[in-house]
Formats: sequence, structure tokens, C-alpha cells
Amino acid sequence: MKISLISDIYKELVPINSNILIKGWVKNKRSSKIGISFLDIQDGSTSQSIQVIANKKLINYKNEILTITTGYSISINGILVLSKGIQQKYEILSNTIKIIGKIKNSNHYPITSKKHTLEHLRNFSHLRPRTNLILAITRIRNILIQSIHSFLYHNNFYWIPTPIITSLDAEGTGEIFHVCVKNKKTIKNCTNNQKNIYEKFFNQDAYLTVSGQLTLESYACSLSRVYNFGPTFRAENSNTSRHLSEFWMLEVEAAFFNMHNILNFAEKLIKYTLKEVLKKNAIELEILSKLLNINISERIVKSINTKIIILTYSKAINILNKHCSFLKKKILFGDDLNSDQERFLVEKYFNYSIIAIIDFPKKLKAFYMRINDDNQTVAAMDILFPYIGEIIGGSQREERLDILDSRIRELGLNKKDYWWYRDLRKYGTVPHSGFGIGFERLLMYITGINNIRDVIPFPRTVNHANF
Repeated sequence: MKISLISDIYKELVPINSNILIKGWVKNKRSSKIGISFLDIQDGSTSQSIQVIANKKLINYKNEILTITTGYSISINGILVLSKGIQQKYEILSNTIKIIGKIKNSNHYPITSKKHTLEHLRNFSHLRPRTNLILAITRIRNILIQSIHSFLYHNNFYWIPTPIITSLDAEGTGEIFHVCVKNKKTIKNCTNNQKNIYEKFFNQDAYLTVSGQLTLESYACSLSRVYNFGPTFRAENSNTSRHLSEFWMLEVEAAFFNMHNILNFAEKLIKYTLKEVLKKNAIELEILSKLLNINISERIVKSINTKIIILTYSKAINILNKHCSFLKKKILFGDDLNSDQERFLVEKYFNYSIIAIIDFPKKLKAFYMRINDDNQTVAAMDILFPYIGEIIGGSQREERLDILDSRIRELGLNKKDYWWYRDLRKYGTVPHSGFGIGFERLLMYITGINNIRDVIPFPRTVNHANF
């Protein structure tokens, strides 16, 4: 018999009173003294579960069904009916129930039906997908990815798989993971004083990418509109709720766009993805709202209906100096804004609106950002979200070779390392702009989750690379 999906049942694709077969996992079980058990089953096709009714007439009721606990995988053959209870729309009157996979020791099973803390679940990242919370986040993540690809495809952007292993530290920060191989011969014969046990596989320094932007620009200077979406890596020794050592980044690059063009495009992209999640993940948003005790859909609707507020860096620091009571000293032009200051602007001063700060002092930004006419600021933007802070960073790129070279020298970088990047300015240069979105941070905002470790399947952070 063909397996029916629980999602198809709720889509009314499976006839009522028909004999069906479902397979899934037990989320909860209740048994009465009169010989009836109620099993809540999920099969992964939807966040919704379905109730299965088993009674003592089943030949394996006493010996097997009564032993079933949360986590068992089972196969059920029965009749789909409309439920008489108010808690669920459908239920299955079982004819046979077969156990597929048992819980070997229910006393040690870490994902029971009771509520667990997110800290507890992080210790069991391989099992936490069995919880309703992580399942809801995962389904939203899936729709968010699909909506991003769909929006960019319909706006004539090409997906470019930029390298994960690179020879260049794009940002020039030095917070990078080196790629090398262990020399087994050296390791085998080395003494405690010998430390040179690694080889340069590529015969040069190589790193895990912190950004695909620079290589992406080379395709923007041919295909005009391009993007990448993939893992990026930072060796930043930061153990906060907003940082990961491995995370996913969407990077968009467009020829003939200035900074304001790319900011407007970023806003359209964000609002499109929020609408898609609101439309396709209503059940998951409701689950998260109940579990976290916040109205997530209301937050998303406000973001969709409110235009992003744009202000310059100079105006931002003026507002902070005038209205921010917790400042210990005056913010000067050229000072970086910390997360508390950013959140004051977003949440207090602008009443939980999304804001974009533009025209930063050049000393705060990377060498590739275009110098404004004042020669003090760059055409850069940071888009800040309530509760999270910066999620999007971008700029117009410096297309003028002489000014780019000047910035490279100014920041103490080696011009030879950027020979191919400089070629883009030598041969048919054009104004172009781009931005990067921290995918997990965006997911934090959408789901209402406060710790970035809980929106990625297997988090990698300082001192933690389990699984």
C-alpha cells in the first residue's frame, strides 16, 4: 500500500473514511484505563501531527503498543476519519500498528515530550530536529532559501558558486582559518621541539573564505547581475549570541548600480522573503509564537508595511549623543557604533523600525568601498533590524583604479595580492554595488530566536565543533 503523507491529509488530498498507511514518529502517547491509547504522530511532511487511536482489540496492544514511548518510529494502517474531539481535525482508527524503531532506554532519551531549554538541546544537535521548535525553524529556513533564489532569478540574477577555499583575505581583517594538510611523515618522526608539521597544499597561503564578494565582482563585470549563497567562515574569537565560526551568507553584486540602487533592491528582496514566509509558514510562525510567547507574525507584517528609514552615520551619532542616556562619553566622528548603540537607534529612537545607516567614515570600512566626494566617507550601508542589529552590509564598490590603489596603500595591504581584482578596474571598469546578508541573523529576526546557535543545524563556535 502507498504511504500517505500527513501533509496531504491536511491538504484534503486523502479521502475521508479511506484505508490508509502512514509511517512516522511518536511525539506523545496517552493511555486510558479502559484500554485505549492515543498516539500523536509526525512524519516530517508538515509541522502538524495526527492522532492515531489504538484500542485493546489490536493483537499487539498489551505487549507492544503499551510499551511505545516518545521517539518510537511506527507504521500504522487504519481508517482516516474526522475527529470528534476539538483538539484536532482528523484522526486515524488503527487496524494494525507495527513498531519500526524502538527507544532502547527511554530513561536516557534526551528529547522527551516535556519542554527542554535551548541550551539543553544544543548538546543534542543530532536529535533536536525531533522537537517542534527546531522543526518549525528548519521549515522556515527552507522557505526563506527558496524565496531568495526565486526573487533573484526573476530579477535576472545569475547564481555564481564562488570559491570556499581562497588565497585572499577579502576584508583584510586577519580573522581567517588557514587551509593546510598534516604531513604524516613529519608527524610520525617529529620531536616535541618540532612544530612544522603542516604543509601548504596549494604551495601558497590559503584560507576558508570570509566572503565571496571579490570573486563575485568579476562575474558582475560581465553578467551584470550575480549572487552567491553558501557557507563563510570567521576565526573571530567572539562567543556571543550573534556570532558563528561557520555561517551562511547571501551576497549580491550588480553592475551599473550605485549605493542607493542596491539599498532599494535589498529592501525589496527582504520584503519579498518576509511575505513568502508569512504566506507559506503560517503554521510554523504560530508554533514559534506560542513557544516563545511573542507575536512573530505581527512583527513581520510591520516590517513589510514600513519603509526602511535611511540616515547618515553623522546623523546617527548626533542622535545618540543627544538622546542616548547610557553613553559614558560623546561619540566622535570615526568612532564605531557598538551593538547597544545600534539597538537604541532601532528599538528606542525609531520604534522598532528597520533602519539603514549610510556614508560611514572611510576608516571604519574596507578598502573596496567607494570614496564619496567629501573624501572622508564611503558609499556604504549597514541595515539594522530590531532585536538583532546588523543583518545586511553593503556598498558601492570603488571602480576607479587610482583611488583603489590609494586605499590599498593606506590600509597597508599588498597591492600584488590584489592583481586580478585590480584588473577589473583596468579593463572596462563600471560602477557597481553589492551587499551581503547574514542568513542566520535574518532567520533569527523572522523566528524570534535570540541565539544564533539555534537557527543553524550544527553550530560551530569558539571551542565547539561537535558532530
